[in-house]
Amino acid sequence: MNYTIRAATADDVGIILRFITELAIYEKAEEEVEATEASLAASMFGPQAVTEAAILEADGAPAGFAVWFFNYSTWQARNGLYLEDLYVSPRYRGAGAGRLLLRHLAKIAVERGCGRFEWSVLDWNEPAIRVYETIGARPQSEWVRYRLTGDSLKAFAAS
Repeated sequence: MNYTIRAATADDVGIILRFITELAIYEKAEEEVEATEASLAASMFGPQAVTEAAILEADGAPAGFAVWFFNYSTWQARNGLYLEDLYVSPRYRGAGAGRLLLRHLAKIAVERGCGRFEWSVLDWNEPAIRVYETIGARPQSEWVRYRLTGDSLKAFAAS
């Protein structure tokens, strides 16, 4: 199989939404997907966009994707690349496709002078964790991630 990776464009929002939905199903959270093609087009490719995406193709067919943005480390005084989502369709797993996407992002991080390349993984996703550890990534167990969403976010903002 011949894999290629290309920058996503607004024409890819249907493919991106399909992969987001497949990822949510895999993560047992399909009901949490609120994205639509229109909201993806506006948020990922509109004038206020802060994300970037890549499409992985296998012999010209969409096989996976990655979405990322740049965060900032005050300690390093440098940007970092934060991987929001990486997904490879089941039929393309096990052949190094996910690793290719990770390497693609690592190269972007290095080319743009990032001090870090970070992401989160569900603690039960052993196949992904094994891949991450084989490339030299290590968990950051001393940091606990917090999140405000929905009504809690609105209530706090209004208080």
